Amino acid sequence: MYLILPLLLASANVAPVQLASPAAIAGLPRTQNGGTWDSGHVQGIAVDVQGGYIYYSFTNLLAKYDFSGKLVGTLVGWTGHLGDLDFNPADGKLYGSLEYKKDKAFYIAVIDVRGLDRIGVEASRTAIFRTVYLPEVARDYSADLDGDGKFDGDVAATPDHRYGCSGIDGVAFGPAFGRSDGKRYLTVAYGIYGNTGRADNDHQVLLQYDVADWGRYASPLTEAAPHRRGPATARGKYFVRTGNTQYGVQNLSYDETLQRWFLGVYPGKKPSFPNYLLFAVDAREKPVRADLVGVPGPGGKGWEQGMLLGLAQDGLKDPATGIRGWNQKADVGSQPVGQGLFYFSVNSGGKGRQSADLTLMRWTGNPEKPFVPMTAEERQRPARAPAGR
Repeated sequence: MYLILPLLLASANVAPVQLASPAAIAGLPRTQNGGTWDSGHVQGIAVDVQGGYIYYSFTNLLAKYDFSGKLVGTLVGWTGHLGDLDFNPADGKLYGSLEYKKDKAFYIAVIDVRGLDRIGVEASRTAIFRTVYLPEVARDYSADLDGDGKFDGDVAATPDHRYGCSGIDGVAFGPAFGRSDGKRYLTVAYGIYGNTGRADNDHQVLLQYDVADWGRYASPLTEAAPHRRGPATARGKYFVRTGNTQYGVQNLSYDETLQRWFLGVYPGKKPSFPNYLLFAVDAREKPVRADLVGVPGPGGKGWEQGMLLGLAQDGLKDPATGIRGWNQKADVGSQPVGQGLFYFSVNSGGKGRQSADLTLMRWTGNPEKPFVPMTAEERQRPARAPAGR
């Protein structure tokens, strides 16, 4: 059993955050099934702790359940790729990554889930579904790095796509990098092609945005003519050297209790890296301008520089590279809920019958087994705080 200390936010200007109180832990379902759907596989989850809802992204379908397991509503009707999700308690809306690679169009879907109260809501016919375009992502995705004058498209086997950018996946709200207090920002993680033949794709790329003024960008999505309304640049762009992974950070989350970011990935295939499934960055880790090893600098001289974030100094450690992480599945749904507790999703089923199973787990700090399922007995005991950092 590990100690759980309440998180004290140091700024009065912090947007509301969601933490399950010790008393609320008993109300959290220990497990839940996200239904069976004729859709893509589950991509991510989000939890409204105070409202009592869990959201599942099934690529081209969004499902909303309450904590009792009742299906409350579904959102359907798009052909793009809806990825990871996060719920923003400051505005009561759900944010998710949405890709249209053929159109070089990358969006954050902003969904007012208070209006998602029935089955089969069509995204194009409701005011609750809006999108914000991310030109920074489109520029890196469509970059012509070999100078042949053409865009090679949605393929990994090309020298194009800056940093190996394949689009976006992981999304989460959290503080500015380098601190644990203050305003919360939307952080968006790049997808990264799993190309083992290049060396400039060994960093995860994270963009931070202030969504306070996104009302002026949020627009209906017309798939026949994708709009280009969004912030010209991100508030900040950051890099984490993990080694190349298959499609970058699939699930991104910020835990208010541990005060760290978790990056869930599909494992990479480069033998020179440990290819862990989960990485972490501590909130107070200061970004430092440094070399992005493997990314050619201006004119091909030296390495490009960027704002680099170091990995948390616990977990497993690869002696050859110094890279640290865990072999914890966190690629199709991960969501902290406070008190050192997390929901993790496992996908199942096949074509036409995609499903997801959630399990409430607690942080242990054990490098070999960082999370274990929470038992019914533990939920009834006074919360005590996570160790292992």
